[in-house]
Amino acid sequence: MNDQAASVDATRFAELNDGPNTVRIEYRWLNPERIDAPIAVFLHEGLGSIELWKRWPQALCDRLQCRGFVYSRLGYGRSTPRSPNEQWPVTFLHHQARDVLPALLDAVGIDEGERSRMWLIGHSDGGTIALLYASAFPDALAGLAIMAPHVFVEAETVEAIKETRIAYESTTLRDKLRSYHDDVDSAFYGWNDAWLNPAFLHWDITDEIAAIRRPLLAIQGHDDEYASMLQIDKIKAAVPHTRLVKLSQCGHSPHRDASDAVNDAIAAFVTMDRD
Repeated sequence: MNDQAASVDATRFAELNDGPNTVRIEYRWLNPERIDAPIAVFLHEGLGSIELWKRWPQALCDRLQCRGFVYSRLGYGRSTPRSPNEQWPVTFLHHQARDVLPALLDAVGIDEGERSRMWLIGHSDGGTIALLYASAFPDALAGLAIMAPHVFVEAETVEAIKETRIAYESTTLRDKLRSYHDDVDSAFYGWNDAWLNPAFLHWDITDEIAAIRRPLLAIQGHDDEYASMLQIDKIKAAVPHTRLVKLSQCGHSPHRDASDAVNDAIAAFVTMDRD
């Protein structure tokens, strides 16, 4: 535990211009002393934050012998919450990938040379953001490893998100999530309202991601309650060089449900492409 604590930087905040507003993004470096090592950038799920990742990013960075960069997106964790009554548009994931993430990388000093060696590690909505970033900036990363990403909307996804809303409003889920977000309603309803917007039913990025050139690893659990295996099969069809990992007895959070298998797969993938 002492070794881990010594290799984790204190939480910091970056100020960015987001439209007319100045916002603060909470971020943290892992293994900051490895100044010459590649960087793994962690992109969290739709209800995630730095804290909700828990120890997994540190464990993976230690396995990869790299630096790590974790942050909480706008509306999440200790980052600036959504404005009252603000509803995120259908394009909210595009905005995070094309505008916010590049601006954040600039703000924390991850320059062009470091980006060419940068690995994106994304889960769920974070996996989608990784795909959109890699398609918009095909040379500004080394590769990406994504878990349970979304590239189109399935009926089972919508039903699961509706059920999550019921649980949030009628069980202890809200109290549990409060530990990970300063404004838990900002995090929950930003994500939930966007996905349940009727216009979102037609959202599909499979054509866009065909622009991805860098190595791509896509991991999906057979028991994912939010999506089917068709998500990563469609990624493979759009980006033929994609490597797929399909895990049994694994739900929507492979890094928690099957952490050993996920770490092995990502380590093999990154090591092979470094060589």
